[in-house]
Parts: sequence; C-alpha cells; structure tokens
Amino acid sequence: MSKNFAIAFGIGIVCIAIAVAGIMYMQRGAHIDLPGKVLKVRTAPLDDNSSVAVLDFRINNPADYPFVVRTVTVTYEEASGAEADGQTISDVDAKRLFEAIPLLGQKFNDSLLTRDRIVPHTTLDRMIAARFEFPESKLESRKRLVVRIEEVDGKIVELPDR
Repeated sequence: MSKNFAIAFGIGIVCIAIAVAGIMYMQRGAHIDLPGKVLKVRTAPLDDNSSVAVLDFRINNPADYPFVVRTVTVTYEEASGAEADGQTISDVDAKRLFEAIPLLGQKFNDSLLTRDRIVPHTTLDRMIAARFEFPESKLESRKRLVVRIEEVDGKIVELPDR
C-alpha cells in the first residue's frame, strides 16, 4: 500500500510541476516592464542660476502589451542624497532650445511624451529635456540623473545615467 501511494504521489507531483511550468511559460509576456539605459547626457547653462539637461535614452518593451506613458520626469541626485526634480521641457520647446543653444548639439530623437504608446516587442530611442534651478556646475557635479517613466496603470520605471 505504501509503495502504491509513493508512486501515485510522485506522478501527482510531476503533473503539478508540468502544469505550473506550462502556466509560467504562457504568462511570460504578461509582465510589463521597460528595460533601458541612458545613452547620452548633455548639459548647458541657461543663465547664472539655471541650467538644462538633455538625456537621450533607449527603452525596450518586451511585454505582449503596450506601455502607455503617463508622466516623464528627470530627477537630479547629489552624492549627499539630496534630490531635485527638473521641470520637463515639451517637445516643441526642446526644438527651440536646440536652436537657441548650439552647445547642446543637434536633436537626435523625439521626446518621450505623455500618452505615448510603446508597442509590444519594440525598442525606441527617445530623449527628455529638463530645466534645473541651479548652475550648470552643480549639475555637472551630480551623483546621477534619473529618468522616471510612469505608466498609466502606476508602474514606474527608472533609468539612471550612472
């Protein structure tokens, strides 16, 4: 009796393991995430007390569902741990910014905007520009800049530059 019980128990465990593995395999594209990295950071002074940072980044949507952007922000972090959020610059103003400040170079990518849809299984190059209310020297001595992308359902993705 115990030998038959052990065989039946083993077969049951194998069946459950196969079922769990099948469910996990079928759900592999259901996790919404947005892996990516910051490719380039450009900074320039606007005046004595303010500066601008332009971050070019690459993002990938490996999920089976679109990622719809709610907000995009840039956060400055000091080595001491202090943080400051930048004022995000719209795409139209970013075009004017590149025309007005040749030090930034040319605008390579479109800005990542609110309500942008990142379709499943794609990789995109985008940019974001932000204004900070402190001099460029402080911006250059940063610990890092972080691009925070929030999805409409609340998922937050962070892309640090360092």
